[in-house]
Amino acid sequence: MKVLFLNYEYPPLGGGAANATAALLEEWRHQSDIEAHLVTSGIGNIFKQEILGNNIHISYLSIGKSELNLHHQSLKDLLFYSIKGWWFARRLLRQEKIPFDTTLAFFGVPCGFIAMLLKWEFGLPYVVSLRGSDVPGYSQKYAWMYPLLRPLVKAVWKRAKAVVPNSQGLLKLALATNPNQAFTIIENGVDTRRFFPDPVKRPEHAFIVTSGASRVTERKGLNYLVEAVAMLVPKYPELQLKIMGDGSARPALEALVKERGIEDKVWFLGRIPREATAPYYQEASLFVLPSLNEGMSNAMLEALASGLPLVSTPTGGAAELVIEGKNGLTIKEKSAQSIAAAIEKFLINKNLVAEYGAESRARAEAQGWDRVAHQFQTILERDTSGS
Repeated sequence: MKVLFLNYEYPPLGGGAANATAALLEEWRHQSDIEAHLVTSGIGNIFKQEILGNNIHISYLSIGKSELNLHHQSLKDLLFYSIKGWWFARRLLRQEKIPFDTTLAFFGVPCGFIAMLLKWEFGLPYVVSLRGSDVPGYSQKYAWMYPLLRPLVKAVWKRAKAVVPNSQGLLKLALATNPNQAFTIIENGVDTRRFFPDPVKRPEHAFIVTSGASRVTERKGLNYLVEAVAMLVPKYPELQLKIMGDGSARPALEALVKERGIEDKVWFLGRIPREATAPYYQEASLFVLPSLNEGMSNAMLEALASGLPLVSTPTGGAAELVIEGKNGLTIKEKSAQSIAAAIEKFLINKNLVAEYGAESRARAEAQGWDRVAHQFQTILERDTSGS
C-alpha cells in the first residue's frame, strides 16, 4: 500500500502531532507492505528530501519558517504550507505518477482540505486524523476563526473515508460540530522502550515535578502550576519544578517565577530533542499537566511509560489515562490551590509515588506505537472511498 501522508509539522517543527507522525513512520519503516510519502514543512527557504529505510520518503517544503519559534505555526506558515503542499502533492501524482492508494491527513485543516482537493481531482480517498486545534471549540486562540472554518471542516469530514480523533475528549468536541458524523478513535501511543522507569536517577533529597516535554503556551496552564509550587515551597523545600519545552508563554512564566522568589526551585530547560527527554522523566517523582485543553497528550503518555503518577485537569485524553486513586489524581482547571493539594498528597506520602507509578507503567505497556500503526494501516486499507 502506498500512502500520501500530509502533516505541516514534523520534528523539529511542531509538538504532539509532529511526534506522532515520526513515531508512525518509525513503525512503518520496518514493514515491507507499506510505503509512505510525507509532505511536510521545513525550516528556512531550503527544500530537501530524505528517505528512511527503503519505504519512507519525506519532503520538507520551503515555507520560510523561522527557527525562532519551532513549536508554533503561524497563519502565514499554514497558508504557505497549504499552497505548496497542494502543489507538491499534485506533482507527485501528476508528474511523478506515484500510484498512491490513499491519503492520511493529520489535521482536518489545512491537510484534510488538501486531501479533499486531491480526491476531487484524482479520486484519491483519504483519512483525516483529528489532532486538537483543527476541531472547532478546542482552542480559545482560534475562537474567532472556528465559525468561519466550521462549514469547511464538516465538508472535509463528510468526504473522508474515516475521521479519527485521538481521544474521547476530542471525539466529544467533534460530535458538537457534527453529531451525524461517524468517528473512529485511535489514541496516541508511546515508545515504552525509550521511556521507562529508572529509580536510580531519582535524587534522594529532592522531589521533582515535571510538566513533560511540550509547547509552553497559555493553554498548558503552567502559570497555575508555578503558583502551586510557590505555595508549597516554604513547607517543602525539597520541591522542584522542571519545565521542558519552549513557547510564547515562557517569558511571562519566567517573570512569575521571579516575582514569587522561587528562581532556585523552577528550572526552564528549553526545547529538548524528543530522544533526549527520557532522563528528565526518570528523575521526576510526579507529572503535572494543568492544561486548559488537550487532545491525547504525548507528554502524559511519556510520563505514564516512565512510571510517574499523573496529576491532570480532566481534559482530552486525561480521562483515558488518569485512573483516579490508582495512578493519578484529577485537578480543577485554573486552580493553583487544587494543584497544590494534589502535589502535597505525594509529598506527605512518598509511598504513593511508587504505588501509582507502577500502575502507570502497567497501563503504558498496552499503549505501544506498534498498535497505533497497525490501527491506522487497517483504516487506510479499507476499500470504501467516502462520500
